[in-house]
Amino acid sequence: MTDLHLIHRRRILQLGGGVALAALLGAEPRPAAAQLRIDITRGRVEPLPIAITPLQGATAAETQVGTDIGGVISANLERSGLFRPLDPRAFIQTPQALRTQPPRFADWRAINAQALVHGNIESQPDGRLKIEFRLWDVFGEAQMEGRVYTTARQNWRRVAHIISDAIYKRITGEDGYFDTQIVYISESGPLQRRVKRLAIMDQDSANHRFLTDGRALVLTPRFSPTAREITYLSYINNRPRVYLYNIDTGQQETIGDFPGMTYAPRFSPDGNRVIMSMAQDGNSELYTMDLRNRRTERLTTHPAIDTSPSFSPDGRQIVFNSDRSGTQQLYVMAAAGGEPRRISFGTGRFATPVWSPRGDLIAFTKITEGEFFIGVMRPDGSGERLLTKGFLVEAPTWAPNGRVLMYFKQSPSNERGQGGGSRLYSIDLTGYNEREIATPADGSDPAWSALLP
Repeated sequence: MTDLHLIHRRRILQLGGGVALAALLGAEPRPAAAQLRIDITRGRVEPLPIAITPLQGATAAETQVGTDIGGVISANLERSGLFRPLDPRAFIQTPQALRTQPPRFADWRAINAQALVHGNIESQPDGRLKIEFRLWDVFGEAQMEGRVYTTARQNWRRVAHIISDAIYKRITGEDGYFDTQIVYISESGPLQRRVKRLAIMDQDSANHRFLTDGRALVLTPRFSPTAREITYLSYINNRPRVYLYNIDTGQQETIGDFPGMTYAPRFSPDGNRVIMSMAQDGNSELYTMDLRNRRTERLTTHPAIDTSPSFSPDGRQIVFNSDRSGTQQLYVMAAAGGEPRRISFGTGRFATPVWSPRGDLIAFTKITEGEFFIGVMRPDGSGERLLTKGFLVEAPTWAPNGRVLMYFKQSPSNERGQGGGSRLYSIDLTGYNEREIATPADGSDPAWSALLP
């Protein structure tokens, strides 16, 4: 794991190392003058025109890294649907001039830029890079953010994600989600003999790698709150068991040798427990396991199938789906057990619920009239909204800021068994900004990490 230190004003916060961050001296934000803000609580938002220049260095090698950083920042912000990076060919003041001169705001207003990002990059005697950036409100002619980062050269991409998060938060008021990872099931081979491997990548599809070799079927991966462990179901030696995988060490272990089938595991918000379904004698109930002592506790007792549990962010409640009412519906109950309360009504069946990190919404899969939908509702069942639909869309997972969902979409196959591939997609809560997430092969069952430590 990379160590990371954040130094901001007089406060030092240990996050982990290798990247030192500091507020840019003489560059404190001026909120009274800088009023630029995107209100993302409204419906469809018109993207903010923003000029993102390549970071400049004294050497060609430094400038190349700066260009790469600028490209990642631009791609991150554009993909969010909230920003519209302007074509660099339209820039009047050059990035090279910004290395030594303040912004000429009239030049940036002339191309309709409402915000400006620029910065410098410099090699240090120890081989590390010093990276600085500034964010400006063009019409307010005020600096909104300024930071300096010192890091090993290979960490440049992560710094780009951290800068993207800083820009996103300063302009929207919400935490960003760019310095994160995605774990998912990579699928390859014929439909009747699919090879499914556990894979992990950055949220922008970079740094992709496989965690398992495909010899054993793997399903339903989920991150721990620390983003350093994954829980998932695997059929090693044809026995379905829930496993823990440590991302840093590559070690995996079972969390228990249960007599029945265990599936759909998820971590509690504090990371000390795993909640899952376990089937014994043909009946699926919900259980939790304390990872510190491996003790299990049964939460439900009902002849119906109870599965797909997910904790609320405060750990006090869980949502799950059950057919105890005759059709598959969503229920909420206390995390310690008790009488469940049904929250989904109307036509259709509901599955794979997952609580938003903000606590305000529950995402779900809905199946009605032969179509699949990804939707959200409030924890009391009100305000149901369907965001996207398809032949098969399933398994929503939240970005850590609770504003974006990822899921997988499968296409139909024909009578010859062709087609039927599945790909990963993201969509924001407006339902307008749907994007395919690039993966080397087909993908399913994604899980989004928290911001990386």
